[in-house]
Amino acid sequence: MTEYSPRDLVDLIRRPLITEKATLLLENNQYTFEVAPKATKPQIRAAIETLFDVKVVGVKTLNPPRKQRRVGKFIGYRPHYKRAIVTLASGDSITLFPEV
Repeated sequence: MTEYSPRDLVDLIRRPLITEKATLLLENNQYTFEVAPKATKPQIRAAIETLFDVKVVGVKTLNPPRKQRRVGKFIGYRPHYKRAIVTLASGDSITLFPEV
């Protein structure tokens, strides 16, 4: 497996996504993250394993289509992002909401 710099891996994972579908996937030990658009599956695997100290079994990625936004007479697009669904080994978990 290729070694990645821990400094570079931190920038790949932007934030966890909390949607209705993502919360249903938590039952299967799958977590959804927004990642950098140029991130590859091995890079995402390495980033999750180093950041959260867990064992990743699989990574699925998808690029949602661009959505059009309109402000007055100006038409633009929402920012592009990539979504990664990460499956963890049984027994591992990620605390998305730490208790205060």
